[in-house]
Amino acid sequence: MLIESASSNLVLRPWCADDLDALLAAYRDPVLRQWTRMPATTAAEARLWLDRVRQHWDDGSRYSFAVTEDDVDGPRLVANVVLKGAALDRPRAEVGYWTAAWARGRGVAPRAVTMLSGWAFERFPELTHLDLMHQVDNAASCRVAQKSGYLFQEVLPAQPPFPLDGHRHTLARP
Repeated sequence: MLIESASSNLVLRPWCADDLDALLAAYRDPVLRQWTRMPATTAAEARLWLDRVRQHWDDGSRYSFAVTEDDVDGPRLVANVVLKGAALDRPRAEVGYWTAAWARGRGVAPRAVTMLSGWAFERFPELTHLDLMHQVDNAASCRVAQKSGYLFQEVLPAQPPFPLDGHRHTLARP
């Protein structure tokens, strides 16, 4: 399954075993590791990460996409986007993402989140709202939410594993 946009040079596709090296390279970034809960800093952790992503696709609990962008040497991993908790009978789900260090500041995350959001509303007809949540100290995620059309809804109290309060932004079905 590929998600492509005529207005963007990004492609969203399921992760595969061949992505191991690119995943490890992305996780070398301490900023990325600060905001993620599932480590992938060794080959064994990266294989486990990829296995879990595949398992989540199989059981329908999460849909994680590798986000690639054309480079002079071919497609290059630039981000990850994920749809969490979507089901055919549920009106709400959550989106999440991370961006590789080398792709930040170029609008990759908002474009990828927008593409994922469109796919989610098409794939799950009962879905009426998508939520994007982040810690209050993650100003970059606030900007991504706004640029992706997600409106700020509320401050959420801190809950493990997140030590700080969070923001919930919501996008309604168009």
